[in-house]
Parts: sequence; C-alpha cells; structure tokens
Amino acid sequence: MTTKKVISESETCPAQKLLKMLSGKWKPEIFRLALEAPIRFSTLLRQIEGSNKQTLAVALRELEEVGLLEKIVVQQKPLHIEHKLTEKGKSLIPVFEQLENLG
Repeated sequence: MTTKKVISESETCPAQKLLKMLSGKWKPEIFRLALEAPIRFSTLLRQIEGSNKQTLAVALRELEEVGLLEKIVVQQKPLHIEHKLTEKGKSLIPVFEQLENLG
C-alpha cells in the first residue's frame, strides 16, 4: 500500500512560490518599469498611478528580499537610490512575456 504525501503550507511548489513573490500591490508594475534601466523611487511613485510611498516601499523591499531587485546607492550630489533587476529578476522576463501573450 502506498501513501500520498500531503503537501504542507511550508512545502509549496515552485510555481506557487514564484506567484507569491510577484503578487502584491505594484510588484508587476515595478518589474515592468525596471526592465529598461535602473529606476528611482520618485520616478516609480510618479509613474505608478495610485501608488503611495508606504506601499511602494514595502513592495520594493519584498522584491529585494527575494533577490529579484537590487538597491543601488548612486554616489552623486545629491545622493540618490536606484532599483534595478538582478540576474534572477532578468531570468523572469520570458515568463512575463508569456503572461503578456496570454493576457
């Protein structure tokens, strides 16, 4: 007799983990805007209609924590911070292209 292993909440499949990483307010839009080049917080705030500082900061932090986005401190006067896709983040470009095609 064989028994089926029940997947606990902590053992989600890779697709579920990826969807959880990318779900949330503004994350897909942040990803789209960061595709071309590093982007500043103030630019994201202006370009994402309806966004606010708090939710945008949380989304950026979460994308950084999972390794999809990198924060860069630009040593210019005035000092500013930019956000850019990491190599891991760039590896998701084909996934987003497929989602766009399906949409």
